Amino acid sequence: MKRRTLLAGLSGMMATASMTESFADSPAGWYVPAEEGPHESTFLQWPVAAEVYPERWFLREVQSTIVRLANTISAFEPVVLLAAEAHHAALRPRLSGAVELWGIPTDDLWARDSGPLFCVNGGGGLAVRHLNFNGWGNKQAHPADGRVAALVAERLGLPILDNGLVGEPGGVEQDGAGTLMAHESSWVNPNRNAGSRAEIERLLLEAYGAIRMIWAPGLRGQDITDYHIDALARFAGPGKILIQMPVAGGAGDDWVATAHETRRILGQATDSRGAPFEIVEIHDPVAPRVTDPDFLASYANYYVCNGAVIAAEFGDVEADAAALVALSTLYPGREVIPLNVDALGWVGGGIHCATQQQPAL
Repeated sequence: MKRRTLLAGLSGMMATASMTESFADSPAGWYVPAEEGPHESTFLQWPVAAEVYPERWFLREVQSTIVRLANTISAFEPVVLLAAEAHHAALRPRLSGAVELWGIPTDDLWARDSGPLFCVNGGGGLAVRHLNFNGWGNKQAHPADGRVAALVAERLGLPILDNGLVGEPGGVEQDGAGTLMAHESSWVNPNRNAGSRAEIERLLLEAYGAIRMIWAPGLRGQDITDYHIDALARFAGPGKILIQMPVAGGAGDDWVATAHETRRILGQATDSRGAPFEIVEIHDPVAPRVTDPDFLASYANYYVCNGAVIAAEFGDVEADAAALVALSTLYPGREVIPLNVDALGWVGGGIHCATQQQPAL
């Protein structure tokens, strides 16, 4: 299972606990709430960069996928699609009335990484936690995407909280109850942060208002994200982790080995309460529509919105059904909506990568 291929020409590990002011400590303490909490809205970004999408037909496929995703989510909560004003006239007729267009220029679609990461506090405050997106370690040009989070904060009149950390929210998972998990390869990496793992951990815990960090090594340099964990493992509530494992007998490559290594570490880890995790395994599709080894077929890269879980289907009837059953079980009371998002898989991402939630206060 590979992630976004590097785009040419564009400019043991253990669970540890560290204390910082967090969700539990003070009404003034900022923290990032769980994705499954109530949302004010969902943010998406409009992909336009010719450097990233030189083939216009494929750009149209990717854009159509973002329209489909926006309209699907808008049946459950308001959606904000960020796009330069010049694109609004052509976009408006394609979008549901519950999708609002904001005139904020973008390069690419990955709102999870370059969009605003919202945090809250016990006093009813809302802010944007700035993670200083740098194009996944300056692997991709990002003149517009590098400004998205700050421009959203400005439009909403929100403070920006910045402790100097560099990275992407897709590279860390939070349960909203004090626990984080991440691959080192996406954070303890000189293309983003120069400090030690301990220093970067302190900054992550501070940024997310958490008290326990679970690290796994991950995999450097094999894709543009340095293996974001949200393609592999997700918190599905406090004490619960969903992980997507290679099928039995899968090729013994670095991706397979890394998945098993992360699974072993999570199986030995504990959450912020000191409790072991309930780990639910799903498996890669065996017979997806797309069989290219660079295609990302991640069921784990789903998105939880108000009343629904938006998930990918890949044309493998048995594996698709098993993934949907697992998500329905983990998120009772929510409708699970399967979507064909193959265009995102071709560029190494998925539904979660393309979305960013604004929590309701």
